[in-house]
Amino acid sequence: MSSGRQIVLDTETTGLETAEGHRIIEIGCVVMEQRRVVDTLHWYLNPERDIDEGAFNVHGISRAFLADKPRFAERVTELLDFLRGHELLIHNADFDVGFLDYELSLAGLPERIGDISTVTDTWAMAKRKHPGQKNSLDALCKRYMVDNSNRQLHGALLDAQLLAEVYLALTGGQESLALHAEGDEQAATLPPAVQALVDAAGDTPLTVVSASDDERADHDARLNEIRDRAGHCLWVE
Repeated sequence: MSSGRQIVLDTETTGLETAEGHRIIEIGCVVMEQRRVVDTLHWYLNPERDIDEGAFNVHGISRAFLADKPRFAERVTELLDFLRGHELLIHNADFDVGFLDYELSLAGLPERIGDISTVTDTWAMAKRKHPGQKNSLDALCKRYMVDNSNRQLHGALLDAQLLAEVYLALTGGQESLALHAEGDEQAATLPPAVQALVDAAGDTPLTVVSASDDERADHDARLNEIRDRAGHCLWVE
């Protein structure tokens, strides 16, 4: 079903339970192709109901702010077209998918998110990779040194952006360079920073500068700092 495009998705809601009639009030999406961000989607939605105090304390979105925003049913066709056929990356996917499916049912539509997209739960991925450790988004940001200092309150687009960075770190490893001979149909896939250097150099050979002893010592110290803060460091191990 997946097209190769990945959509990192997050929602904010009026409360925790659809069984209590709680609704989606914010949707944030970050679109990635070949591990590069290419697009975003961000909507606020009018839930036509009050927001629980506990939920407001998490995201800070009030009913008054949402009064002039569109209702989910008014944007649902656009949302389904946006998500259809792509892999969705969601942290604790059962929560967000449950709310999206509930909104689809309220809109009178037979389709559910699992019918139109492949869903990957990044929380489950992190739990498998880091068993017995905290795997909340904040914990993963700390572990992978993703800057979440602006996350004073939860926000769907901000959290999707942070999750995209965490996902890239979580699944990083060694990128395949797939170096090819002249005339091969498939070009090499280079990390963006390396590709930028190659493009800038053109036909001019790149200058190779070896690290000094002091630079190597600083590098080792940085890796040890990562290991001490995160509990492990792949490059040290």
